[in-house]
Amino acid sequence: MAPRMAEPAASPDPTLTALAELVAVVDQLRDPAVGCPWDLEQTHASLIPYVLEEAHEVADAIRHGDDAHLAEELGDLLLQVVLHARIAQESGRFDLASVARGISAKLIRRHPHVFAGAPAADSQAVRASWEAIKAEEKRQAAAAAGGSDPPSPSPLSERLAGKVRGLPALAGAMAISRKAAAAGFEWDDLEGVWRKVHEELDELKEAVASGDRPHAETELGDVLFTLVNVGRWCGLDPEEGLAGTNRRFLERFARVEAALGGELTGRSLAELEALWRQAKAAIRAETAAPPGDAP
Repeated sequence: MAPRMAEPAASPDPTLTALAELVAVVDQLRDPAVGCPWDLEQTHASLIPYVLEEAHEVADAIRHGDDAHLAEELGDLLLQVVLHARIAQESGRFDLASVARGISAKLIRRHPHVFAGAPAADSQAVRASWEAIKAEEKRQAAAAAGGSDPPSPSPLSERLAGKVRGLPALAGAMAISRKAAAAGFEWDDLEGVWRKVHEELDELKEAVASGDRPHAETELGDVLFTLVNVGRWCGLDPEEGLAGTNRRFLERFARVEAALGGELTGRSLAELEALWRQAKAAIRAETAAPPGDAP
């Protein structure tokens, strides 16, 4: 009787192999004996600027539609995840495996329409279910921490403070605006929002004229926050809008610089304005021109 042949070993998953290689690289960077002095100095706190920077660079790559750049920036962001997990592992708090298991369990728990056969008519129903499950998770966590008699839910203001603490100010303003409006703290119509914009602009002008810088800064924040509400009412994303303005400004400014040989000092405002308008018109014409017809 012929011996039974062993089943061929399954080929290793290339994704898992690549992730294992990244973990090994980070482990060596953090090795006290042979690691990198800079990497060994890093802590969760010292890496905060890099986490934020990499997240913003991912968003920028998405806006530009550059796949190669996006893949690179996602790699930089993934490095931050692995590095934070490694730092925590060194003190026995958690590791990358527990991070991955935690998010997998959360996704399964919050998607009962995918993993447990629950109904979900549309994305709005999914969002409502997600929020209900999330609220129940928090209630159970509070009950576990405080015994059989869980405390009453924390005020919306307290929950929002925790939510926006790590967000950029513009994104935080939109999150606050949405949640407050959903709770009933809302204008009757868009005209009311516009009246508030003009009111805040007048107050900003007065504060600037007074020479009181802290007061003027406060009023500037009020104007920006109210404009975020305009964006919410109109279904516009302030972050995307401002990112687009930054991009367009730099593109036009680069053409003004090129026209002046990089030397702007001593130029009159009228000359700079004329070049700015030319740059704006040229970009508009190039954007409108069919492929291959651009000058």
